[in-house]
Amino acid sequence: MSDRISLKDFAKIDLRVGHVVEAEKIPGSRKLIKLIVDLGSEKRQVIAGLAEWYSPEDLKDKYVVVVANLEPKVMMGYESNGMILAAGCSKGDTPVILTVEKPVKAGTKIC
Repeated sequence: MSDRISLKDFAKIDLRVGHVVEAEKIPGSRKLIKLIVDLGSEKRQVIAGLAEWYSPEDLKDKYVVVVANLEPKVMMGYESNGMILAAGCSKGDTPVILTVEKPVKAGTKIC
């Protein structure tokens, strides 16, 4: 387990339901997939290192959990504006994306 954080620190993380509306492999990368995720009020590009385990077709139309207030990061020339949460992120694990039980409105805050 990691060090504990306060509830105040946790509250800084903006978790939202995102609907993956587009997904494609990034040319020249074995790991990266470019996703366009609908967050209700906007659509964002998110780059995810999931291509070893998921095809773009596997991810399209999924309702996923997104860290919406993460600082942008450029990977292989593509800007990522969020992070898709997954379980099993230690070396050697197979990541499993976190989804919601039923489709809900894109952008719904997770609390």
